[in-house]
Amino acid sequence: MRVVAVLWVFGFLLDEAYSWGFQNGVFHNSIWLEQAAGVYHRESRKGRYQLTYKEAKAVCKFEGGKLATYDQLEAARKIGLHVCSAGWFDKAHVGYPIVKAGAHCGFGKIGIIDYGYRRNKSERWDVFCFNPDTKQCGGILTEPQRQIRTPGYPEEYEDEQICYWHIRVPYGLRIRLHFLDFDLEDDTSCMADYLEVYDSYDDITGFAGRFCGDDLPDDIISSGNVMTLKFLSDASVTAGGFQMQYIAFNASLLYQDHTSHSPSSPVTHTPTNTSHSP
Repeated sequence: MRVVAVLWVFGFLLDEAYSWGFQNGVFHNSIWLEQAAGVYHRESRKGRYQLTYKEAKAVCKFEGGKLATYDQLEAARKIGLHVCSAGWFDKAHVGYPIVKAGAHCGFGKIGIIDYGYRRNKSERWDVFCFNPDTKQCGGILTEPQRQIRTPGYPEEYEDEQICYWHIRVPYGLRIRLHFLDFDLEDDTSCMADYLEVYDSYDDITGFAGRFCGDDLPDDIISSGNVMTLKFLSDASVTAGGFQMQYIAFNASLLYQDHTSHSPSSPVTHTPTNTSHSP
């Protein structure tokens, strides 16, 4: 019996070890993939860093979830969750997950940047929630091709939505974002309902554009293998929403045949120097 038990444990650990690693250039753990996708970042409707510890817990509870634990946040990070905004998580800690080290985010480190236990629960930060069954919009997308839609599409989206899509494809590829349908509340300043696109791991650097109204945006092509989308709707007036498709492609195709139907020139937007450490 002991031999059988030992063999079973060995087989289990082997499966665990096999599930960790790079597949198609994307590091992930297949066992944790679905659960880790239940970790998501939220900020206040008032903007960045506006939630006390009590308010942060209330945000997660309202959506049927709870504060993410350190282990849940780390599992999500290992499949690509990279957020350069500090938020409350379990046991009154504050921190954020970093996949790629940067001078302006994470102090040049990767992993969970943990500010530790906060004695002052009135400090204001964002929040990281966990709900494996949540229907919140957004998520970490690693497929080579996928469609992205506003919640409920083709029905109108709801008020007071904040959604992040983090697109991560294998190194050496780029991302082409192609809009199929677009209808958000029309506002001359695009401050009511809008979609923002970032040519980076997060919504701190690499700003590529903000869009609203019903004009179909042009295709957007990343300069690397990552892209971040942020959709926000205010407390009044909704519209039909949007539907788009992204496709990962070999960057060399951009320069092989300028007369073909290959993607157009890549994003050349240079972010303004406004990024900073959380």
